[in-house]
Amino acid sequence: MDEIAAALDRTSASLDEVVSAALADGAARLWAESEVLEVMSAAARIARRAEALLIEAASQVDGRSAAPALSERMTNRFGCRSVGELVQRATRVSGRRASELVKAGRAVRQEVAPTSGELLPPEFPALRAALVDGAVGLDALLGATVPIAGLATAAGRAAHLAADEELAAAARGADGPAATADELRSFATVWSMYLDPDGAEPREAKAMRKRGITLGRCQDGIVPIRGGLLAEVAAQLELLEDAVLNPRVDDLTRVPVFTAAPNEPPSEPDSRTRPQKLHDVFATVLTKAAASGQFPTIGGAAPTLVVSARAEDLETGRGFAHIDGADEPVSLAVARHIACTGGSQRVLLDGGGRIVSIEIADRVFNAHQRRAIGLRDGTCVIPGCRVPEVWCEIHHVDEHARGGSTSTDNGAAVCWYHHRTLETSGWSIRMNRGVPEVRGSYWWDAERRWRSATKSPTRMRSTITRRT
Repeated sequence: MDEIAAALDRTSASLDEVVSAALADGAARLWAESEVLEVMSAAARIARRAEALLIEAASQVDGRSAAPALSERMTNRFGCRSVGELVQRATRVSGRRASELVKAGRAVRQEVAPTSGELLPPEFPALRAALVDGAVGLDALLGATVPIAGLATAAGRAAHLAADEELAAAARGADGPAATADELRSFATVWSMYLDPDGAEPREAKAMRKRGITLGRCQDGIVPIRGGLLAEVAAQLELLEDAVLNPRVDDLTRVPVFTAAPNEPPSEPDSRTRPQKLHDVFATVLTKAAASGQFPTIGGAAPTLVVSARAEDLETGRGFAHIDGADEPVSLAVARHIACTGGSQRVLLDGGGRIVSIEIADRVFNAHQRRAIGLRDGTCVIPGCRVPEVWCEIHHVDEHARGGSTSTDNGAAVCWYHHRTLETSGWSIRMNRGVPEVRGSYWWDAERRWRSATKSPTRMRSTITRRT
């Protein structure tokens, strides 16, 4: 064992020299494109060999920590509560990566027969050989083994070994280019459907038991969400994301405009990450669902997000608001955003806390107004945003609390994200004779001009006619 560790130390020292030379002073910038790919391929081969050792070592930690007596467990001797923790501390990888190493190790571990001491074959002997040869690494091994793990009993050992052989051959590129980890997972999924005589029903029953979402406690304005979605629910969420964010909505407003008007600034690039976009789509869906009128009532009314704030805080713009069910206060901007798209109820209390008056203002744009505004604006009025009007909120350009009316001359289609960040993003919206105009920050438009905002096909066609 000392010889293996010493050999790895020598290899590490040689690799240190190579990496230092490659990354020093941007040397990689001088590589030819073919050299970039060669270096990447060679580094991947080394990484797969290193992962093979990590997987084998993790399997040993796992096996030696399974003794009935605590004192005999490897984890206990090294002061760790679990195999994953010991692997994580030894490798400095994430907890998720450590669990993946342990899972992969179990798939290719060679057990010893308790009676004869004979070395038994692993669950996936061909894939173990591919791991030893460097044909597969951690991701590929998990992709190939996880979908068919445990199916040998139902399908028979012979069928299971046949799948193992074919997946290993695909990993080596026996009949073409070597398969990637994702391709191996796809192949293994097909094999799992063939090997499982009961079909998808048992898996669906297991999925139904494991489905669920939990909300954590609010901290720094964020509530953690954990859980798992059924495959069809996740697919539906992705479809909704495509419907809200997919650039193909251009097809809805396609007109023969190929160049911008003179001095017209470019559209704003969307700097949100994919998780942030998915969050904003989720927020849009929840808002639309609550306003649909299709949900059961609570206390005789539709599910309503109740936000409270002191009148003096709203007038001065300083202070906080509170949402029923939230652990932490929110900014006044959140209160104004929520109030802009819903009803408003003003409750006045005297010094002792007695309710002295209740005023209710209906500030919700009706269906006819929404359709008219949608025809006029096309999508979210912020340049570069392509969220269709059907998924937008209608923004009171002149705030309702300051006398703004709930009319088409005071409403503009704005998506949830831009509505939520309107006070901090640098965008401004005004109405000019019933038409929304937008002004951006200096970085977007140095002139800071008010510009008519629309993606309506009919209005864009009129713009073309005026240009020609």
